[in-house]
Parts: sequence; structure tokens; C-alpha cells
Amino acid sequence: MYRFLLTRQWVCLTLIALVLIPVMIKLGFWQYHRHEHRVAQNELIARNLSAKPVPVTEVTSPGHTVPRSDYWRAVTATGTYDSAHEVVVRMRTSNDDKVGFQVVTPLVLGDGRVVLVNRGWVPGGDDPTAYPPVPAAPSGEVTVNGRLKADETSGGSGIKDRKGLPERQVMLVNSEQQAAYLGKPVLGGYLELTSPLPPSGGPEAVAEPDHDSIGPHMAYAVQWWLFAAAVPVGWLVLVRRERRDLEAAAGAAQTMSPEPASA
Repeated sequence: MYRFLLTRQWVCLTLIALVLIPVMIKLGFWQYHRHEHRVAQNELIARNLSAKPVPVTEVTSPGHTVPRSDYWRAVTATGTYDSAHEVVVRMRTSNDDKVGFQVVTPLVLGDGRVVLVNRGWVPGGDDPTAYPPVPAAPSGEVTVNGRLKADETSGGSGIKDRKGLPERQVMLVNSEQQAAYLGKPVLGGYLELTSPLPPSGGPEAVAEPDHDSIGPHMAYAVQWWLFAAAVPVGWLVLVRRERRDLEAAAGAAQTMSPEPASA
């Protein structure tokens, strides 16, 4: 009755179904873990943004690698901007997706150490190889507040660290690179400026990271699991249909066969 399952066509179909089921289940768990990671990251961002600001020197130091638990940590720093050694980061987008530069200005602390401050985004000029028009940083001693970020690397950001760039232009915000450029100890990571914000026409502040959206990963996980459940159901439907078609064909053949002649 079910001998057709031993045919080459049905053996191949069954093997494909047996492979698809665990693959789809695994893909569902992959999306579910991405959902969990997104939820955990949203909680981390919200917690660190709402925390009371602490002095940046309490959470980082020269050569320090900022751990994920400190990403977006609210920090404060007091010092004097070193505008002469300011750099711009190429190929960065504004909050409305225009391509330009981000302005990174060293802030020299009272003890001589430096923290990098990302003051925000500016558009490029007519000549992409020239230093863009950048509003001057405040003079004198200032106290700034911001979000702590880890040093950017090519491996972590996917941005290729190109060499031979025009003067005072970089591809990554990296404390080690800037320490070599400045010849001073630079705190690990950098600070995204949140206050005081520049006046109109100044660098556009980097937007607060999104921590409300959870993305479509949970929906994708459920879809993969539904697909996995649908495979055996579909296989059974096809088996029953094949059996019904074979029985119908056999019945039709029997009906059409000639009756034996009478003696």
C-alpha cells in the first residue's frame, strides 16, 4: 500500500524533509537568540543612559578597553579643548543620513591626560580631500557630559582603516591612534557629547541610540518554527494524495480490463 515510499523520488523527498526540519528549528533559535540580544542591549542602553553621570576617569584610563557593560555610560569630564589637534572622521552620516564627517576634539583634563570628545556631525566641503568647515570648539575650561563609547576598530565596525588620508582626517575613532598622534596619554574609548550642545550651525550632535525597537527577530523565529512544523504535515498530505491517486489509478485499470470469455 505504501511501497511507493521506497521509490527513488519518495526517498529523496523524505530525506530532504528530514534535513529541513532541524535546519529550520536551528534558524528559529538563531533568530530567537538575536531577539534576546536586542532586548538585553536595549535594557543596557536604557540603564546606562539614565544612570547618574560619573567622572570619565572613574570608568576608563589610558589603554583601557571599554567593556560592553559600560557602553553608553553617562559620564562627565572637565578640561580644555585642544582644537589644534582636532580630527574629523570620514564617511559618517548625519541623523537624516547625509554623508559627511564627525568632529573629534581632544579634551585635555586637569591632570594632563586626554579624553576624545565626538562633538557631532558636519557636512563636507566642495573638496573631499580638504579639511571641512568645522565650528570652533569652546575656549577655556569646560565641563562636558556625554555617552562613553568603546574604541572603534576595523574588526568591530567593519570600516577599513585606510592609510594615506588627508591631514587630520581618520577613518576610526581610536584612542591608541590619537595617543600616538598627540604624544599624550589618552583615556580608552571616547565620549559622545550630549551637553552642552553647540549653538545653531554647530556640529550636529550624535543621536541617542535606539533602545525602544526590538526588531523583527522574534517574528522570524516563530516563522521558522512554523515552517519546521509544516514540513511533516506537508509530507503526510503528499503521501495520502499519492496513495489516493495510486488507488484511483488501480481501480480505473481494473474497470477497463476485459472480462474473461464464457465457456
